[in-house]
Amino acid sequence: MKPVEYNTGKIPNWCPGCGNFAIWNSIKKALANLDIEPHKLALVSGIGCSGKMVNYVRSYALQTLHGRTMPIATGIKLANPDMTVLVNGGDGDGYGMGVGHLIHAIRRNINVTYIVHHNKVYGLTTGQAAPTSPEGTITKSTPFGVVDATINPLILAMATGATFVARGYTGESEHLTDLIMQGINHKGFALIDVFQPCVTFGGQYKYEYYDERVVKMDKMPSHDEAVKLAADQEKLSIGVYSQYERAPYEARHPEISRTVEMKDVSKLIEAFI
Repeated sequence: MKPVEYNTGKIPNWCPGCGNFAIWNSIKKALANLDIEPHKLALVSGIGCSGKMVNYVRSYALQTLHGRTMPIATGIKLANPDMTVLVNGGDGDGYGMGVGHLIHAIRRNINVTYIVHHNKVYGLTTGQAAPTSPEGTITKSTPFGVVDATINPLILAMATGATFVARGYTGESEHLTDLIMQGINHKGFALIDVFQPCVTFGGQYKYEYYDERVVKMDKMPSHDEAVKLAADQEKLSIGVYSQYERAPYEARHPEISRTVEMKDVSKLIEAFI
């Protein structure tokens, strides 16, 4: 497979310069490098600009309700454990409305890869404050500045027991491709938080902001170091923060992981007709 073979023929309608283009290209490169055939791939997305990803990558695809990517992705993986399941969602979708589902997907260690488009706003609805908007940020929904504490997804994921936690940046496409490949290869839940500047409604959080602060990690830090790096708002470290082995959810359910002999259920069906 080549990256171009994952195109659907639909032309993305994201704003020119949107970080979603880099995520789109990194996903296709990662899939091509891993030689994952489209019929063995399922893409799930939430609502928002990131949700359009399912239209542009050749695969099975489903766009869910706002914040409900994890239940759908979980169902797909349990129904067909051999399917590669890749999830795209915004920071509002995943860390706001869907944060409860995120925690339980982490707790269960569902074997899916979750790419969160982190731009600090609700971009599709023209720039309201998101859970990742720093305190004091002025948006359409917070004209006097955000007063809520900012959610830190990396610390949340590590504290909840995520077996793979990483952060990328759309200004480092090859690096992001490698992170996505690692996330897909990981046996368990993989969270990849991606700084994805919203060039239209992102306020000060555009490429210039990240280019001045983003630093690649040369090795995976210890747990204490990872927490300190995740909390640093001036030096934004990208790379793998945490990874360890724990049996994924489906592997701990023999009725899912083993091949079950199919039986004739026609008489059972007839009883309910």
